Amino acid sequence: MAPRTYDAVLLASFGGPEGQDDVIPFLRNVTRGRGIPDERLEEVSQHYRANGGISPINAQNRALKANLEAELASRGITLPVLWGNRNWAPYIPATLQEAYDDGHRRLLMITTSAYSCYSSCRQYREDIGMALTETGLDGKLAVDKVRQYFDHPGFVEPFIEGTAAGLAKVRAKLAAAGTPDAPVHVLFSTHSIPLRDAEAAGESEDEPRSFAEGSAYVAQHLANGAEVIKRADAISGAAKSTAWSLVYQSRSGAAHVPWLEPDINDALVELAGQGVKGVVIVPLGFVTDHMEVVWDLDTEAKETCEKLGLFFDRVPTPGTHRKFISGLADLICERTVANHIADRPAMTDLGPWYDVCRPGCCANFRGEKPTIAGADSTVGSAHDPRPGAPIDADTPSGSGTTRPSTDERTDT
Repeated sequence: MAPRTYDAVLLASFGGPEGQDDVIPFLRNVTRGRGIPDERLEEVSQHYRANGGISPINAQNRALKANLEAELASRGITLPVLWGNRNWAPYIPATLQEAYDDGHRRLLMITTSAYSCYSSCRQYREDIGMALTETGLDGKLAVDKVRQYFDHPGFVEPFIEGTAAGLAKVRAKLAAAGTPDAPVHVLFSTHSIPLRDAEAAGESEDEPRSFAEGSAYVAQHLANGAEVIKRADAISGAAKSTAWSLVYQSRSGAAHVPWLEPDINDALVELAGQGVKGVVIVPLGFVTDHMEVVWDLDTEAKETCEKLGLFFDRVPTPGTHRKFISGLADLICERTVANHIADRPAMTDLGPWYDVCRPGCCANFRGEKPTIAGADSTVGSAHDPRPGAPIDADTPSGSGTTRPSTDERTDT
């Protein structure tokens, strides 16, 4: 997409509870429309209640917002950074209304999800589409979105540093235990998703590529993992490549619905049976810490390692790493007229990903919703693509009429 003039950046995220009283209302938001009773939600809530009812994600996003604002300001970029969540305050519709009331007319959205799949990309595009429709701001407020940045150096390089440091820590522990040559394994962990959604990830009407793994979501993680290992081994001067694998966490939903596997805890048991003595867990699928990192990795996976006698280290998420913040600013500059960066770096052969999603990309099997930032967008792009053109131009860029969904399969 050609660069445009924006007057604000929208940081969009998942959201999380900030106290014990917030937990059940938050989980109701997350599971809205799925008929899950409060009794079941109370079981899930124990992950939050064990941590004071607080997910770290909101605090992380406040810090991310502040650091991104500072980075933009240091470059002489005066774009304010707004913040809206899918499932907890500040909610996206309220943020969009506030943006409009403050005089903003064209926003560039960046999300805290780096990869390609329904929940990481299209659902955020739907969140904005629904919010514009519900608030009556469609045609008044335009919202574009930066590309999925799974292999942008700003996202990948913090993992490289963390993995190299984690390997050094685990190997030091093994040396202290008198087993310096014991096998070490790196586990790249990401959120599991239903197999049906995984197969649809990156799939669209005119996507020219096919993925040997059957899914852009899986392919992107594997490509990143290979790059991280190669560069982390180079930092440590390893004589041979460190063994690694991709694992999944945070599965939910009905037991009969297939999700991506293996689960990280099952993988740990298998590795211990193979003689592995140390593991480095890299939350490769996550931008910042939140409850699924704190609970699934720092609590459950760590406890599994302790039971199995495995030395363990968990690599940090990019969070507010200086390279990540700089990378986000670069992604914004890719799309802006002022301070434009024409180069679009990517650390794997799969990127850089698209600015505008192709028709039907990462399909929503649950039903059609208003969607922005795609070739099949129905809302949110009512403006001319030329820099400085009026927002209410008659011919929207990259918008059209979405065909009605013919998929009658049930929700997962």
